[in-house]
Amino acid sequence: MTATQFVPADFEVPAELVCADFALIPLGPEHNEADYVAWISSIEHIHSTPGFAGRPWPEPMAKDDNLRDLQGHADDFRLRRGFTYSVVEPSGEVIGCVYIYPATETTADADVRSWVRADRSHLDRPLHNAVSEWLRSAWPFATFDYAPREGA
Repeated sequence: MTATQFVPADFEVPAELVCADFALIPLGPEHNEADYVAWISSIEHIHSTPGFAGRPWPEPMAKDDNLRDLQGHADDFRLRRGFTYSVVEPSGEVIGCVYIYPATETTADADVRSWVRADRSHLDRPLHNAVSEWLRSAWPFATFDYAPREGA
């Protein structure tokens, strides 16, 4: 890898992660309505989620601004600069997000954050556990920062 590559050029980025209670699929502009509803209903909960304390997002914004953010995440994914996944229930309902980006504040290979809607908070630890295992088994990172969950 070069200093500007986040993942090796020959690495096949996982298209999804499927678990019993949820799946991860690449976040894109087509998720704007469902993504917006998911996070706008859970701002306080997300701020209290490990890894989000003291960060400016989420803060209320218009759906059009959210759409621009989602397009940015989709562009990052396409250009392999970072990878954002929607967390969806088997019904297809968006219940959260997982962000995998280059670490900038530590020497780790990746900085990972995830959140679930407040009304799905019981899935926070299972999501964290599943993503942690996925990062170890399917991604090329030797190390990653991913705030631990209580009891995990």
